[in-house]
Amino acid sequence: MNDLICLGAVSGSYGVRGEIRLKSFCAIPEEIESYSPLTNEDGSKSYTLTLTRAIKGGFTGHLGGVETKEQADAVKGLRLFAPRDRLPSLPNDEYYYTDLVGLEVYDTGGALLGTVKSVQNHGASDLLELTGAELKGTVFLPFTLAAVPTVDLEQGRIIADPPEGLL
Repeated sequence: MNDLICLGAVSGSYGVRGEIRLKSFCAIPEEIESYSPLTNEDGSKSYTLTLTRAIKGGFTGHLGGVETKEQADAVKGLRLFAPRDRLPSLPNDEYYYTDLVGLEVYDTGGALLGTVKSVQNHGASDLLELTGAELKGTVFLPFTLAAVPTVDLEQGRIIADPPEGLL
């Protein structure tokens, strides 16, 4: 399992004084600040985060080491991570996205459907993006109890009952 969990991403600069726009991936979005300092993806650089206000689609804030608009523009796209051991334990039916990526997905009959490439959420609910040799391209499987009755992290697999016509 990945030791770093992505909690948010810088979506651009805000104003001319080095503030950033931030998208939080936390269940309670403003809690991202409580995990500060955050790191980049490989953990080689650390950033303190202070939120300043809520805006449409996220927050504005100050990131340690970013003091000008040009520096804020330069960190656009930066994904911010925290170590797994600083995050809360999840109930049995909840998962960090990073734990699902790479899992093999089997149907209820045991046939391999594909592998989870990513987890997407466009506002309605989570979707597992599946890829595989047997698929005619990317398939988005609804991540609901009906379509995905079993997630077995220990065995590294998901059992799915895809809606009829999806595959």
